Amino acid sequence: MEFNFENLDEQTHLAMISEVKTDIDKKVIYYSKRFTKYGRIKYLALLLDAVKSGDEQTLAKSIKINYCFVETEKREGKNGVIQANIPKNANQVFAESEFNRFYIRALAKIALSTNRGLIIYRAKQSKTPRPESELMIGKKIDPLNLLYDLRNHIGVDTAFGLPAGPNSGLSVRLN
Repeated sequence: MEFNFENLDEQTHLAMISEVKTDIDKKVIYYSKRFTKYGRIKYLALLLDAVKSGDEQTLAKSIKINYCFVETEKREGKNGVIQANIPKNANQVFAESEFNRFYIRALAKIALSTNRGLIIYRAKQSKTPRPESELMIGKKIDPLNLLYDLRNHIGVDTAFGLPAGPNSGLSVRLN
């Protein structure tokens, strides 16, 4: 299933580019621990292409066809450290999370500049939605605090819980 980004338009794409460039300038771009060496080199260009004119699917496909992810990783198992295959959808989950993060940041900037608010909604349907995610739907959220939170919690859990973790499907829309 794909995300339904309700406010993904030219203005939002431009604000997303600005947010990515902010992270580039601060040297805080989030790289997956599962990236290959080549993936770490290629990722910025793929991310910029997706935020300029694409979506989370564009980013996921680009990451996959450019072999940005390793195929296996070391994990702790019952008998010590084992070599395991990474999930087949790792590129998709990563792309969705990062694209949504920049989308939310862009909308927070737009909301601030147009004196509007933001409302949390389910942008991607889930077969088994988390109860804590369901409780967030429909709530208004302050754009300034959200933008600050997302800019200062790169690639980690945020204070406001948005995005609400991998596969939550939650995003925001302009009010």
